[in-house]
Order: sequence, then structure tokens, then C-alpha cells
Amino acid sequence: MGDLFQGARGTMDWLTACARLIVERGEPVAWISPLDLPIVQPYRQPRAYQVSTLWQTVVLLSTADDLPLNGQRQVSAFPPNFVHSLDSSHMLLTALEMERRGLTFTAVHDSYWTHPCDVDEMNVVLRECFFDLYNRPILEELKTTWELRYPDVELPPLPAKGELDLHEILDAPYFFQ
Repeated sequence: MGDLFQGARGTMDWLTACARLIVERGEPVAWISPLDLPIVQPYRQPRAYQVSTLWQTVVLLSTADDLPLNGQRQVSAFPPNFVHSLDSSHMLLTALEMERRGLTFTAVHDSYWTHPCDVDEMNVVLRECFFDLYNRPILEELKTTWELRYPDVELPPLPAKGELDLHEILDAPYFFQ
């Protein structure tokens, strides 16, 4: 399996290494989604507060922005969170295109639905939106925004690109992300 997914593993390793460098500078990992939405990971070391009343004692946890970062969580959560931000961008782009075409669209997580008579067109829309999204230089854009946001962090070079021709996705009989 390791040989089959070398490119994906290399990308995940790069994302993890970058997150570690950012966290070592005392910063939370933040990025801009392909939809231009800012994302900042909220993971902090929680602080417990005990509140005593006449009837009970309750312990509350605060994760306020002024608390120290939870570095391990910042680093380990970043690669999947980044991928989720790409998946959700694809979903929203698909929803917008379906609306533009006057088609019904519903989604929960990574399950997409429409009326049976519109499934073929939705399949075209899914592939077109996926192609448009991933035809962008996503990792290059991420690195550029990080170089601006974290100028004192020396990021490693981008992982090598694979050989996938994204045009093949447009005509693929099966498709999922």
C-alpha cells in the first residue's frame, strides 16, 4: 500500500512538517480555503475552572485564544483539516453550480443527492467542479499565504507532483473524492 500512495504520503508529510514549523514559532496553524475563507485551528491547552454553588460543583474548561497552543493537536489535526477544507470547498462549488443550473442539490458530509432524473447532470457537475478546484496550484497557494503570514518560518520545498492527468476525471465512469 505504501508504494501505491507515495504521492499522498509525501503531501501529508509536507503538510505535517509545515504545521510543526509554524507551531514551533508559537502560532496556530491557519490558512485560506480555496473559497477565500480564513481558517484558524482553535486547539489550545484547556484551563479548568471550578464553579461551586449551593447545590453542586462544576468544572468548566476554557480554550480561550490567550491560552497556550496545544502543539501536538495543532500538528496532528492539520493535514486532515486541510483536506476537509478542500472537500467542503468542492461540495460548496458543486452546490453553487447545481443552483446556477436550476437543479436540486442536497449534501451531508460527502454524500450528495439530487432527483434521479438529474443524477447524470450532477455527475458532470461534480467532475467539472473537482477539475476546476484541483486544477489550481493549491499547495503553491497554501505555501505563498504561509510565507506571507509566517515570514520567519522557513518552509520546506513543495512535494513533487504526481502524473495524474486531471482531464481523465472528466470522463471517468466512477468518481469519488
